[in-house]
Amino acid sequence: MDIVFKCPLCEQDFRVEAALAGTEFRCPTCLKVSLLPDAPEEPATPPPPPASPAKPRIVKPGGLPPPSVPKVVMRDGPGSEDARLARGLTEAYQRVTAEVGKLIVGQEDVIEQLLIAIFARSHCLLEGVPGLAKTYMVKTLSEALQLSFRRVQFTPDLMPADITGTDVIQEDPATGQRNLTFLKGPLFAQMILADEINRSPPKTQAALLEAMQEHSVTVGGRTYRLDQPFFVLATQNPVEQEGTYPLPEAQKDRFMFHVRVDYPTREQEREIIKRTTSAYSADIDPVVTGEEVIAIQKIVRKVPVPDHVTDFVLDLVRRARPTDKDATAFTKELIAWGPGPRACQQLILGGKVRAVLRNRHHVTVEDIEALAFPVLRHRIVPTFNAEAEGIKVDDIIARVLKETPRHGAKRVM
Repeated sequence: MDIVFKCPLCEQDFRVEAALAGTEFRCPTCLKVSLLPDAPEEPATPPPPPASPAKPRIVKPGGLPPPSVPKVVMRDGPGSEDARLARGLTEAYQRVTAEVGKLIVGQEDVIEQLLIAIFARSHCLLEGVPGLAKTYMVKTLSEALQLSFRRVQFTPDLMPADITGTDVIQEDPATGQRNLTFLKGPLFAQMILADEINRSPPKTQAALLEAMQEHSVTVGGRTYRLDQPFFVLATQNPVEQEGTYPLPEAQKDRFMFHVRVDYPTREQEREIIKRTTSAYSADIDPVVTGEEVIAIQKIVRKVPVPDHVTDFVLDLVRRARPTDKDATAFTKELIAWGPGPRACQQLILGGKVRAVLRNRHHVTVEDIEALAFPVLRHRIVPTFNAEAEGIKVDDIIARVLKETPRHGAKRVM
């Protein structure tokens, strides 16, 4: 007879042998240790025929026999279906990166962070000098994900109607009657590249950020829903500051990640030269559809987060706020404004996606540490003293990370 046991953390159902009742059981999904319940009493049955006596269990002096490992059989149900979809996401991620790698050399971390933001139903802000293939990378990624793509070049004379669409008067050739017809703008696509977003005035930036938050646009008193899934990947140039309108911190907070695109290594640049100055060409095969991306977004939210990981996120974010009681002396000296609650949300949600991409069904502290820089980079405002001493935001984040305690997982009896 077997025992049907439900994990109290991830609510996964398991069937284990009744002989293991009362022993510790470690969930293979979330690694939570629980005590197996006693087996229910069986109905009276005729005694079995006599069997040969079992061999005695030999225990070495000075120790106990090693604990038996229960044989776990996952039941058919929501848990097993979610696990199957999670494994499919891991395989899809590997295939997408392989397709993008046909045309993009290196930038593995950037591609991973872009995919994490997409699967988390959020947006990204990319920053890098010209010529690092930021636009080409996003376009290639849209082809691998089989999503409609539009590129909008932000300029100082760009108006909100140029990206959202506008009402125009059109005459019906059959009746001669004139009607207002809405012509959709480039925002009506699934993946939008807002190129050099800081070159557009705040009014146009606000129109884009409204679409990012509400996934809809309002023109002429009517609201139009955008195609789903919907992602905005904005770029900004850190070199040229003349004629730009830097995004305010409140608007930057709408982006999940602030991704830095760095120069390639020497060998990567050699491969770039070889590919772009020869007859090399490659076709991108679509891997994931828009409907599958929406399903992935729902699956990743079911990934369990252990309590010690949540505590680490809270300690990390709150230590970066100069007005918090847990803030250290260097935090108060170097940080003028710290991250808000949205930083905690994005760290947890991004950690869930990163865990699934690495074929894990639970979030670890390592996932949070890997995403701390892109999540906190645009949510921390350094003080004048920090800027005067040449201390970068990444240096501040690294120091906060170093001084944040790592809580160990508690053993549950």
